Amino acid sequence: MDVSTQGALAGRVALVAGATRGAGRAMAVELGAAGATVYATGRTTRESVSEVGRATETIEETAELITAAGGTGIAVPTDHLEPEQVRALVERIDREQGRLDVLVNDVWGGEALIEFGKKSWETNLAGGLRMLRLGVETHLITSYYALPLLIRHPGGLVVEVTDGNEEFNKTYRENLFYDLAKNAPIRTAFGLAEELKEFDGTAVSVSPGFLRSEQMLDHFGVTEENWRDAVEKEPHFAIAESPYFVGRAVAALAADPHRARWTGKSVFSGELAKVYGFTDRDGSRPDALGYFRDVVFGGKAGTAADYR
Repeated sequence: MDVSTQGALAGRVALVAGATRGAGRAMAVELGAAGATVYATGRTTRESVSEVGRATETIEETAELITAAGGTGIAVPTDHLEPEQVRALVERIDREQGRLDVLVNDVWGGEALIEFGKKSWETNLAGGLRMLRLGVETHLITSYYALPLLIRHPGGLVVEVTDGNEEFNKTYRENLFYDLAKNAPIRTAFGLAEELKEFDGTAVSVSPGFLRSEQMLDHFGVTEENWRDAVEKEPHFAIAESPYFVGRAVAALAADPHRARWTGKSVFSGELAKVYGFTDRDGSRPDALGYFRDVVFGGKAGTAADYR
């Protein structure tokens, strides 16, 4: 992690909703590495696997990784579509900590429901609506119950995790339900920035670049150790970043006393890396937004190596 965040969040409390694997897990671990107490939630545990989960990643393991990184990890099984479960979660945080400083809304799980190449009226309606429930409703429910605790102390941070920013998402995402699900967090951060202003609160929409998640590694049949072997099959994978890159982006935001400069904005992990100076675990600083904007969509000469 970037040395400037070490210990910066000691005494702070974070909730990462959707911390079972991928970016959510990495954000929880990096917040812990900065010294925070982190509540990690999700539906996949060592006793039960959700319909979008895998037995190889659980919230208990996430909590253990948080603690090993230097923080305090607390796993709480939670279905964020169930208001009573979320209310109980926040009541527990209040009872045990008396404060909440960082809320990360990372719940998703709609990948298997996306039907590209079809008009909205040709897709499975139930699947599309489920996608919106998973990617939008969960965030709203969690914020509804968590924000009254977050504003108890000034300076709280809300991170809405999505895929893309305002610039990138000007291009249609090829499925109406998916497009809505990925744009809603951007607008949610914008609206919450207004609502939190009087409480000195900050709300930011944060997106990873080409995320080298467990799911994506499995898709290409590689591991984190040999992920570059997939570049021959998918050249754009050369710009891929590990989940810990966006994890460090969120930790840097949380540790920044001047984070209000970002409020209401939508940013990529690579954009924040240029400002805060952190790198991915391999020492690189991938700029996926710049690569896709300039080379892939803009026709500019260059390769992914030029944007690392």
